Amino acid sequence: MSEKNGKAVISILVMVCLGHLFNDMFQAVIPAIYPMLKEAMGLSFLQIGAITLTNNITASLFQPLVGYFSDKHPRPYGLAVGMCFTLLGLLLLSAADSFVLVLAAVALVGVGSSVLHPESSKVARLASGGAKGMAQSVFQVGGNIGRAFSPVVVALIIVPHGQGAIRWLCLMAVAAVILLAVIGRWYRGQIALYGYGRSGQSIENRNRLPRGRIVTALLVLLVLMFSKDFYITNIHSYLTFYLISKFGISIAASQYCLFAFLVASAAGLIAGGTLGDRWGRKYVIWVSILGAAPFALLLPYCGLVVTVVLAMLVGMIMSSAMSAILVYATELLPGNIGMVSGAFFGLSFGLGGIGSALFGWLADVSGIQYVFQLTAFLPLLGAVTYFLPDIKD
Repeated sequence: MSEKNGKAVISILVMVCLGHLFNDMFQAVIPAIYPMLKEAMGLSFLQIGAITLTNNITASLFQPLVGYFSDKHPRPYGLAVGMCFTLLGLLLLSAADSFVLVLAAVALVGVGSSVLHPESSKVARLASGGAKGMAQSVFQVGGNIGRAFSPVVVALIIVPHGQGAIRWLCLMAVAAVILLAVIGRWYRGQIALYGYGRSGQSIENRNRLPRGRIVTALLVLLVLMFSKDFYITNIHSYLTFYLISKFGISIAASQYCLFAFLVASAAGLIAGGTLGDRWGRKYVIWVSILGAAPFALLLPYCGLVVTVVLAMLVGMIMSSAMSAILVYATELLPGNIGMVSGAFFGLSFGLGGIGSALFGWLADVSGIQYVFQLTAFLPLLGAVTYFLPDIKD
């Protein structure tokens, strides 16, 4: 069963969600251990930003290429192969004792992620039963849940036992390889049913937009992604440092605050996809970017509890944009789901990496609190949603 016959394949959506959970949990362990790496290796904030940049670049540059290739030449078991790269990266990260080895390890983890996102997005679309926003949200919420649990894993396992405890995550990576192989077998069956390259997921371009309006819409989506990813990456990478610096809490306590932010982000992601299916993507994008601005602007001037609550609200609201933006983009360019998904996931990783490096440098120069004050204005860019055309989806 697939999108073509109007019935969602729940078991596949759940497995895709779990695969994304594993992948993004492993990815998110990297920023979660930043305070430990900074202290153990004497790293600067700029070097911390460079680690994120390396991971995000390897996770971003290959994604549109993988997506473009898979649209024409599907490789069902590529998902499992990608997770093997992540497994090697985790093994290296557990033993890395220098900045260069850390960079190599996070690069391998990034390569694994570059394979998973476009391919899994296609599988989610295949299993959606036509509820594309819902399916995309289920897929993406797995990643958010994985990112949410990564600081808890760090606080409970890695902080008490040291960097070498990352080896325990490799057992989870092996389980993820097996899970993704099962998905690959189903995916191969879909290709056999619906043909080479299309696999039943292509849709008719009912919108018939002229090229100029499509280009304008893609540029607007680029601005929105810049706003969302720069701001969310700042919180994800530096919230722990901000709370430690401003309020003097412990590293472990800061991890639980980060966990709360990431759980709220996951909840927002599910809401965004479901509401987008019902009310339209453009309306969700309006609210999810611009609607976060008041909370973001207030956050740098509050006490500990209110700061964490506001971070949760911002994460919940802004995260609801991703599935709406991605499905909107695939409707603009139908028949290119892998390429579009890869490009937008890659763009998200790339912008996040650039933002992390930039804000790391700025934190070294002007202080982490100044960075939070400055980035609070980014959600105001959500006003450009006005220029998105209304499309049928």
